[in-house]
Amino acid sequence: MSDLFGLAFPFFGLILLGYFCGRRVKLPEAGLAWLSFFIIYVALPALFYRIVAQTPFHELANPAFILAVLASTATMSLLALGVGLWFRKGNIGEAAIALTAGAYANVGYMGPGLTLAAFGQAAASPAALIFATDSMFFFTVVPLLMATRGRGESLGHTLVLIAKRVLTHPFNIATLLGVLAAAFEFKEPDALSRMLDYLKNAAAPCALFTLGVTVALRPLKRVPVELAPLLSLKLFVHPFVALVSLSVFGPFSPVWEQTLLLMAALPPALNVFVLARQYHVFVEEASTAVLLGTLSSVVTVTLMLYLLREHLIPLSLF
Repeated sequence: MSDLFGLAFPFFGLILLGYFCGRRVKLPEAGLAWLSFFIIYVALPALFYRIVAQTPFHELANPAFILAVLASTATMSLLALGVGLWFRKGNIGEAAIALTAGAYANVGYMGPGLTLAAFGQAAASPAALIFATDSMFFFTVVPLLMATRGRGESLGHTLVLIAKRVLTHPFNIATLLGVLAAAFEFKEPDALSRMLDYLKNAAAPCALFTLGVTVALRPLKRVPVELAPLLSLKLFVHPFVALVSLSVFGPFSPVWEQTLLLMAALPPALNVFVLARQYHVFVEEASTAVLLGTLSSVVTVTLMLYLLREHLIPLSLF
């Protein structure tokens, strides 16, 4: 419990700090523009690159585990997309962000710290692999869905737009570069390495602070009704789907299986909010989903940690 509190408190503290500043300091929301650009195009790509590049390539090359992660994430995405389309009356843009709220776990900020604290250094490789797989999946699927929003363009134009947005998305580029760096054991010069570390370390604080400010400047009058089923999917259904996926594609090392189950139980990723801001859609709902999901996860993730440590969850169903 103390380990979990120590990891969660800074996360909440930065959001609350941003919220306090947003409420007390009267600055226009346009002032967040450059900070948002820094987060999306500079700091987060550096974080993604570092996590993947520092993982041995032979451990990244695990197709069965990748398939298990992908099957779990894709199944949850289909379920969450259905919820989003139902409640948003077919609005594909809003449903695309709702999809991430119900399926995209916080595998970047909370995942590595929690899994390493719970299972030791052996969890580093599966955590990095889960992170890379989920990042590539969501930052391919969301641009694809956004590009298919009906605007009267031809099919060819839409396909070109999809390919352009997927291939040029900074998160996808950073993840692919990280995989290449791991494959060729590339080591950056010391000066560049230090700069990447500065950028990586700035990603979470800046994004969390921006989330708090945005919530303060755009307070919701009510909690959207679709958040209850989306958060239920994320916190309760996702771990079960991950367990089924591990049973189908496994067996794997117990630490790898426990790492996937714990990461599947994590709340919606902060990137749900980042994507919403990038596409200017579902922003208030996304920020609320991250806040409520993270608050709820203090209970649900603690329970999952207890069940895994006490070996009360079977790592294979059949």
